[in-house]
Amino acid sequence: MSSHSRIGAHKTSQTSQTSQTSGLAIAGLVCGIVGIFFLPIVLGPLAIVFGAMALRQNGSVMAKWGIGLGVVDIVLMVVMLVIAANNGGSLTWHIG
Repeated sequence: MSSHSRIGAHKTSQTSQTSQTSGLAIAGLVCGIVGIFFLPIVLGPLAIVFGAMALRQNGSVMAKWGIGLGVVDIVLMVVMLVIAANNGGSLTWHIG
């Protein structure tokens, strides 16, 4: 019975370490997704930082997606600034 409790304790400590790493990966992914729509200049770098930290700890795919979306956020922000600068400081969309 004592070996069973040791295995359970080992699984618990391993699970808590994985969930902490997954939390950073999830934070990076969420920052990257939300950054596409709101505050990309702030949330893009946060997604990259959280994703890089999670990638070092675990190497998860979610961390890679967070980094990628953070880069996309920054690129979209730069493109929007260039378009706004070429349109006299305004960014308008005309459909149709």
